Parts: sequence; C-alpha cells; structure tokens
Amino acid sequence: MSTDRLSSTFSALSDPTRRAILARLSLGEASVSELAKPFEMSLPAISKHLKVLERAGLISRGRDAQMRPCRIAPGALKEAADWIEHYRRFWEQSFDRLDDYLREIQAKEDEHGRNG
Repeated sequence: MSTDRLSSTFSALSDPTRRAILARLSLGEASVSELAKPFEMSLPAISKHLKVLERAGLISRGRDAQMRPCRIAPGALKEAADWIEHYRRFWEQSFDRLDDYLREIQAKEDEHGRNG
C-alpha cells in the first residue's frame, strides 16, 4: 500500500460526516438520498463526501437503472486497520514492559520495607 493511499484513507476518515456514511453503509448498500436523510445538507454536498470516500477506495458505487447504490469497499479499510494494528501491538508491548518494570520496582520497595 502506498503512503498516498493510506494518506487519502485517513484524510477521508477524518471527517465525521464521512465516518457516519461509512457506519450507515456497514449495514448494507444505500442510495445517495438514503445516505443524505440523517444530515442537514444537500444531495450535492453528500455527493461530494461520497466522491472523497470513493477516491480513497473506501466505497464503490454501482449502477442499478437510474440508481447508483453505494457500498463499502473493505480493501482500504483493511489496509488502514492493518497499519493501526502494527502500532497497537507496539504500544501494547511497550506498556507490558512498563508494567514489568513497575512490578520490579514495587517488589524491591516491598523487600526494602520488610528488611528495613
């Protein structure tokens, strides 16, 4: 995955409206008008958000007669999740090492208190 794709994914996800659209699409495909219902914005404004999501590879748009149903395209989300997972493991391991160190210090203090 190129950094550009990852950057466009995170950029697209940075907007709460686009995250809400993705949350709705996680329930199944929907039309632009269905996606616009919960928002106080025009269909063209929702369409702009959809274009950002589509360019980032987060959604795809089909053709069904006059309708263009939108659906989640999981590839970009999986790549972003994999990237985040790497750093989650890093921080988890770092916190585990810190826990071990703090237990070691606590044990030494407890031993010193019993011997002192």
